[in-house]
Formats: sequence, C-alpha cells, structure tokens
Amino acid sequence: MQLDPQQRRIIDRVVNVFETGTPTGDYACISIYRDGPDDAQQITYGRSQTTEFSKLRDLIERYVVAGGLYAAALAPYVARIGVEPLVDDDAFKDLLRAAGRDDAVMRSVQDAFFDERYFQPAMAWVDENRLVLPLSALVVYDSYIHSGSILWTIRETFLEEPPILGGNERAWVRDYVQARHRWLATHRREILHKTTYRTACLAHEIARGNWHLQQLPIDVNGVLVTGD
Repeated sequence: MQLDPQQRRIIDRVVNVFETGTPTGDYACISIYRDGPDDAQQITYGRSQTTEFSKLRDLIERYVVAGGLYAAALAPYVARIGVEPLVDDDAFKDLLRAAGRDDAVMRSVQDAFFDERYFQPAMAWVDENRLVLPLSALVVYDSYIHSGSILWTIRETFLEEPPILGGNERAWVRDYVQARHRWLATHRREILHKTTYRTACLAHEIARGNWHLQQLPIDVNGVLVTGD
C-alpha cells in the first residue's frame, strides 16, 4: 500500500473521529463499555481507544518505560491490567486522563503504539490480499481498530473475494462494508448497534468514488475531516 502523507493523515483523522469524536484524537479519552470478557465492563482508553483486556497493558508499559510524567504512579498498575478489573479504580482512571491530557510523552507513545499494534498489521493484511487503494486501507484499518482484525464471521456472509483470490478490489471493499454494517446493526451486543455510523461513513465514501481520499472534506458523523 502506497500512501502519501496526506492520505495517511486522512485515514488517522477519520478513525480518530470514529473513536473519540475529534480529528486530532483525544489522548485522554476514557470510555466504559460492557464488551470485556463475558460481557464485563472494561476501560477503553486513548486516541484510538485500546481496551483494558486487550492491549492497554502494552500501552501503559511502554509509557512507563519511556519515563513519562506519571510513569512512577502508573508503574504498579502494569502487572494488574488485563488480570483484574480496574474499571472501578478511580485513581487509575484519573492517572490515565492526566497522562493523556498533560504529558507529551503519553501522546508520543500512543502515536507509536497505535501505529505498531494496529496500523501496521492492518497494512500487512492489505498487502497480503493485494489491495492498493487508500480507501481500502481506511476500511481495513478501521476494522483492526474496532474489531481487532478482518473477521471471518463477516467475510463468510458475502461472495466477493479479495484480489489475492482473483476478486475485484472495489467490489470486495463495497461488499465487506455492507456486510460489516449488517453485522454491527444486528450484533448480540447492543452497544455495537450504535457504531454503524462508521460503516455508513465508509459506504458514503465508496458511493462517491473517493478511492484515493482526495475528495475533501469527508463528513464523519457530522465532523468534517480535511487534510489540513
């Protein structure tokens, strides 16, 4: 996948709006959803929202190693994240908010973390399946941020194949977004029903042929994303 700096910036900004409502991303944002193990509540945190029982421990450990302003206070929590629920630990949540709000080290660590743990794996999938269009990159990256991967449970609901298997890229992306929209809208976790604004936005960009992400601004759930 060959992305110029503006295309990469647009991809990040669209996903930032999906996750925290602002193109630049809210590095201090904490949300609580009942989407943890056995539908337990868990913390989601940061610019692109990583979860307590997924990769939050990795993020905080990186921050501690980097020696951020709140590293000493957060260090005792590292071994506990993902092992015991911290959703009701107000001191922990206050530290996360303070680090994201006040510390440039946390913002730098988050940028590197979301690139390494989400964007790069998404682009590896893109390359493996021979997708080349920037809008395809956005669709795949959003799936990695929101669902952790390109889920087979969604792929098996439509017939089009990716280019690696002889399919048409634009047709595959269109059909995948439609299938993902249906999956989100009917998921047993009702909280996911409210996230169909993501697939609605992506479907709109497909419909207007914005494959190179050059038609700006992009309306992301009412927020206009530009390349500035």
